[in-house]
Amino acid sequence: MKLSPASNTTVLVTSRHPETQYLAIADRLLRAEHVHAEQVGFILPPRKPQAHTRLHMAGDEFCANATLSLAAWHAATRPGPDRAELLIETSGARQSLHCRVEPSEAGYRCELSIPWPQSIEPYKVPGIERAGLVRYPGAVHLVAEGDGSDPLLRERAQQLAVELGAREAVCVVGIMLYDRHRQELAPLVSVPALGSMIWEGSCGSGTAAVGAYLAAVTGTPINASVKQPGGTTQAFADSSRAEATALRICTEVNIVAEGTAYIHV
Repeated sequence: MKLSPASNTTVLVTSRHPETQYLAIADRLLRAEHVHAEQVGFILPPRKPQAHTRLHMAGDEFCANATLSLAAWHAATRPGPDRAELLIETSGARQSLHCRVEPSEAGYRCELSIPWPQSIEPYKVPGIERAGLVRYPGAVHLVAEGDGSDPLLRERAQQLAVELGAREAVCVVGIMLYDRHRQELAPLVSVPALGSMIWEGSCGSGTAAVGAYLAAVTGTPINASVKQPGGTTQAFADSSRAEATALRICTEVNIVAEGTAYIHV
């Protein structure tokens, strides 16, 4: 199944395969001459009885947009009410995540609650006035305030992704170039295990990191429509609240294609 959450194209594999083959399968699916996408996840049965489904990303990472895609796939393939409340297990997250999904005009509107980051630390970047390092278990997102269309800044972002990937023992490194005045985000995502570095159409976990960063630096609740190259994702963040819903993202997910991919590993 190929889905598009704000153009962050995602392939979900519904057939079962040994985990040792995930990287090889994903490598082929991601290629432009194959199915072509920005990320690959594998759908598995949940481990806990209260969860509805489980997602394992090819690089063992947590991917918010892939989780939203799984929620849309689950709603599309299971009979039930138009609006569903799901608990989803996923790689890179220590607890099941709550997702609300309902049909929209073109696909599904999905809202995902994300655990609050472990820490949000000021980070000095030459040429950037304000930046913060947002840490999750297995991932770091560097939110750097600046113009994401600036070629020199984009080049520096790629260097930072390499530097952080070498220094941090994480599955995902994100460099989020955020223009606070325009509410525009240019997301660069690196998954070291896959050897990938992509300027993505959108990034869900990166959007959540931006929301958490803004809530931390302003000391106020955030409700922001974050515009990205592939579409807009809503970010809700309130660092003063301890509930699981203190950090959420919401976007449209469209189902693009369904079929069989032929791969020899």
